[in-house]
Amino acid sequence: MRRVVCAGLLCLLTGVAAAADYRASVADYRDYLRRLQPGDRLLLASGDYRQGLPLHNLSGQAGQPIVIEAADPAVPPRFIAHHGANTVSLVNVRHLVLRHLQLDGRKLPVDAVKAEGHSRYADFITLEHLYIHDHAASQQNVGISTKCPAFGWVVRNNRIERVGTGMYFGDSDGSDPFVGGVIEGNRITHTLGYNLQIKHQKSRPDDDADRHDTVIRYNVFSKQDALPGPQARPNVLLGHVPLTGPGSEDRYLVYGNLFLHNPSEALLQAEGRVAVYDNVFINRSGDAIRIQPHNDIPRDMDIFANTVLASGTGIQVRQAEGAAYRQRVAANVVAACPPLRGGEAVHNLTLAYHPDWLDVAVAELTLRLLAGQPSPRLPDGLVRELAVYPGWQGTARPGARVAPAVLNMLDPALP
Repeated sequence: MRRVVCAGLLCLLTGVAAAADYRASVADYRDYLRRLQPGDRLLLASGDYRQGLPLHNLSGQAGQPIVIEAADPAVPPRFIAHHGANTVSLVNVRHLVLRHLQLDGRKLPVDAVKAEGHSRYADFITLEHLYIHDHAASQQNVGISTKCPAFGWVVRNNRIERVGTGMYFGDSDGSDPFVGGVIEGNRITHTLGYNLQIKHQKSRPDDDADRHDTVIRYNVFSKQDALPGPQARPNVLLGHVPLTGPGSEDRYLVYGNLFLHNPSEALLQAEGRVAVYDNVFINRSGDAIRIQPHNDIPRDMDIFANTVLASGTGIQVRQAEGAAYRQRVAANVVAACPPLRGGEAVHNLTLAYHPDWLDVAVAELTLRLLAGQPSPRLPDGLVRELAVYPGWQGTARPGARVAPAVLNMLDPALP
């Protein structure tokens, strides 16, 4: 069925094709894929889809993306993995939106959503309200993966669990950069390896001289049920941006997230240019934040207004000898053993770790750690300096305030 959404006379005058809604089912949905034009929606009936979703050579436009979504979000279609193909395959696509789909991996050795390595690009892709699960034959099987240049992705409000790796952006050799993404409101749990990894980047096209921030906000990253051993990985690992030329001023802005437990690695490991603020880190089994060389070195860093409870090191900054970059560690509340190592530490509240604090509700943790402690107001100058970062709540006391959106993602399985 085709529903025209712009008047025929207007379309004739402007030369713009009418956008349409198509309704499809298990029996015929693949017949519609090659018809899709900018502004079209493909509405999928509920049911079990066993032939995957190959999205190849499709391009919407800015303001007129191609949308593929559930006809009824309350009963999303279920795409069931099969051998030899990734469940959702992206090749040469732009301005594409996927919403309200379930991707069931059945523990087969495939990825749930993958921008394929032979694709030239996958730009302005929006993935939201996906339920991705059981893509966990090994750590190499990923919930959402890019292996080609990817610009302007929005990955929002997805639930990813029981997978090898939650999200993996970029390629292992530093090629195929992931640029200007927004990763927000996702709950990633029960992964063999990383909840999220964004690989280092060797270079960027010369015609892109702008600075791009990749924003990681209001997510839950949990590895509380992971096992130590060869597959041990941090919850989140952020590699460096290009060292020189286009992209070298890009940053990662990591704020408002909840990081939970890791049996043998840190909750967050990063190098390059990163700002980490307004997050809550809780690890009963080890370290919270490690800023250290990986494929390059830590460059300009701001780590501020976080709350950290960790049985190992709270915040550790390891800088290369003689490097001329600034790593500021400011206005954090850290209960760990030890709380801080390295960095330019100012106006932090540091406490010894006590396991009883693990029983405190996440929403109350900062206040409990501050209770009875000398907590002077932060200097006005420091507050003004940090207020340039988007999303910071700008309070004059140290520590993080957990966002309501994050609290809404918690359940009894995520203490």
